[in-house]
Amino acid sequence: MIAYYHNATKTINKLWRLILQPQRLLITVVMMLGSLAINAQAATVSVSNYPLFLLSQAVTAGSPPAKQLLQAGEVGHHGSISPGDIKAIQDSTFVVWFGEPLENNLAASLNSAPNAIALFKFDAFNRHPLRDVKGKAIAGTLDPHIWLDPDNAKAITRALAVIHSHANPQYKKLYHANAQKFAQRMNTAVAVTNQNNPQKPLPYWAYHDAYQYMESSANLQLIGSLSTDHHLAPKASQLRWLNEQRPAKQMCLVSPSQPAKGLLAKLQPVQATVQAEDMSNSKDFISGWQIMAEQIRQCIS
Repeated sequence: MIAYYHNATKTINKLWRLILQPQRLLITVVMMLGSLAINAQAATVSVSNYPLFLLSQAVTAGSPPAKQLLQAGEVGHHGSISPGDIKAIQDSTFVVWFGEPLENNLAASLNSAPNAIALFKFDAFNRHPLRDVKGKAIAGTLDPHIWLDPDNAKAITRALAVIHSHANPQYKKLYHANAQKFAQRMNTAVAVTNQNNPQKPLPYWAYHDAYQYMESSANLQLIGSLSTDHHLAPKASQLRWLNEQRPAKQMCLVSPSQPAKGLLAKLQPVQATVQAEDMSNSKDFISGWQIMAEQIRQCIS
């Protein structure tokens, strides 16, 4: 067991330096994982949160699913893991999570786990900085909602296909075929969403800035946010600024939960659409993403 974890640590440290591009992913990750001896008693994969579980489900369709550690709605800093989850982490061949910038509630268990793979540590994926409530980029930060970018979602499924294949090699062909199908379906969903695109991006407000990674593929433009966190009430000065800067008479407010009527009254005319950034109302990643994009666009138009 000691030798296994030592080997896993060396292998995963090499994985951090990979660039997850479509061709290099399948070649380089396989080479790096090839020397890792699989623990016969723990040929399983655990994933941290709900959007990652949905992506994993797309890869494992037709085979046993991964273990999900956090429940829907616990994508960020909220939620906790049980003693059973801690045992699952210890028993898994790999534990895949985004990383501490999003899931600091898992950091104590996973930062030092030799079998943990934090996706944020890869030099990969389209990345954007956090933005302030006026939509200005904050230097040196990372917006962690990377799964909402369709290209990132495809890259994550490719990575998961490799990881699952080394945990359960008997399903290798299935995993990679499923990842290819996912990419094709994701491309179709984006194309359908954009088939009647206006020339200019559609402006919207967000309760907090969680939808940035959808903007390019769904032709959206953030004008401003109410707050830096959906648990924090907006300041009166920010509401006043939003009203002064509105590019359309009626604005759309995208929020992870239903805003209070009193708050909406201060922003009238406004229409709200409730969209959970962790896709907790969805059973399938692609249909969930497409519904989210379409409902935001309908709210705006």
